[in-house]
Amino acid sequence: MNVPLRRVAVVMLAMFLVLMGAASWIQYFRAPDLNTDPRNVRTLYREHGNNRGPIVIGGEAVAVSTPVDDAFGYQRAYTNGPLYAPVTGFYSVVNGRTQIELRANEYLNGTSDSLWWSRLQNLIAGADPQGSSVELTIDPVVQQAAWDALGDQRGAVVALDPTTGAILAMVSKPSYDPNLLAGHVSSDASAAYQALLAEDGDPLINRAIGGNTYPPGSTFKLVTAAAALEEGDLTSTSEVAAPDELPLPQSSSVLGNFGGETCSSTGTMTLADALRISCNTAFGQLGIDLGSETIAEQAEEFGFDTDLSIPTFVTQSRFPQEADGSPLDDATTALSAIGQASVRVTPLQVAMVSAAIANDGKLMTPYLIDQVRTPDLAVAFETDPSVFSKPISSSTAEQLRDMMVGVVQSGTGTAAQISGVQVAGKTGTAETTSDVAPHAWFTGFAPADDPQVVVAVVIENGGNLGSEATGGRAAAPVARAVMEAVINQ
Repeated sequence: MNVPLRRVAVVMLAMFLVLMGAASWIQYFRAPDLNTDPRNVRTLYREHGNNRGPIVIGGEAVAVSTPVDDAFGYQRAYTNGPLYAPVTGFYSVVNGRTQIELRANEYLNGTSDSLWWSRLQNLIAGADPQGSSVELTIDPVVQQAAWDALGDQRGAVVALDPTTGAILAMVSKPSYDPNLLAGHVSSDASAAYQALLAEDGDPLINRAIGGNTYPPGSTFKLVTAAAALEEGDLTSTSEVAAPDELPLPQSSSVLGNFGGETCSSTGTMTLADALRISCNTAFGQLGIDLGSETIAEQAEEFGFDTDLSIPTFVTQSRFPQEADGSPLDDATTALSAIGQASVRVTPLQVAMVSAAIANDGKLMTPYLIDQVRTPDLAVAFETDPSVFSKPISSSTAEQLRDMMVGVVQSGTGTAAQISGVQVAGKTGTAETTSDVAPHAWFTGFAPADDPQVVVAVVIENGGNLGSEATGGRAAAPVARAVMEAVINQ
């Protein structure tokens, strides 16, 4: 080979090696980024061209993909869209995906590693790829009862099976219709999304597990009471201080009771009675006696300040901490002990506190996905209920349960009573700012001696009752309707 030919061969070999290297780099290292790049139209067409699996609730598909004659091949459609939107989320060419549509995407589009056998069968048979069905734990009867009972009020409802952690209902209002976001006409879907973003009340937020979270008000007294009982110095019948007003240490402020009421003519009362009538000063003093570190540790055992996915992400509930890790001052501790100051929760977190009490002190991990089935109905995945924590002893759980029964029998939660069924509960009326009505809370379970359902309800700014609302008047009737829906099945 003469010199010119040898040089040409060397150049061609070098170019070939560069080409091979670039192809390998793109195929093996850049592929994930390119596939997820929103500008990659091929990925979009490929995914939307698959027959996406349905989302199933109570044996009925509430989200399905049907063939259409356009560039995408399949159209996602939702039955009872607003009712289930906080759970299903939406699947949109233009606006992406949320909630179960996002977190169970690999099951729904059939790309999960656990579905390899199903993909292999399709490949051998020459069949089109098909996603698996995702069956949720939501009970449609309970979901509808929660939706109806909340009415046009802004807020959220969560219902759990305390023995497994299965979520039976998750309602958030205002809601939205995911069908408006799932259309294939980009301009229409984008306009619908922008309209929802601008709409009053942030309907795209699932208030049951996310958003800005809420002050829990007096429902947090369950955590303070649990900490007190776990310390071992008190029982439910122990006498605690219950003054008309509690001066807040290192402050000129005083803590009063709801409506300026007197808790006890003697200035003391049992811990059970303090919870029954939701005495602020008794729990404020109890918080100071316990100290913020003790309450924070108890709150964390219930799930506060901990990441959780169900598998949709849950915003962390928070018990306030000083930036340097030092204990809170006594004034802030007193306010935190009654669910004010900077304590913030999701309704799911409040339900988890009651669930641990209902389940003999054992808190089960909440979950939404019951099963995943391949197109030939084989079970590809099934949730195995697991223990989240053991925040309290059986003795503490029993005492708290009896104290919560007292709340519904003759305390602030009588509106949650169900004829022939013993109900346990706790009300909350959480102040935010002086110019708006407080949030109304209720959490509880029934039957108290054999709990089938735990529920948490929050109604923002008093709902239809406005400034006249309390947890007992506004939220307790909603919780009763949800508990009845479970018990009457």
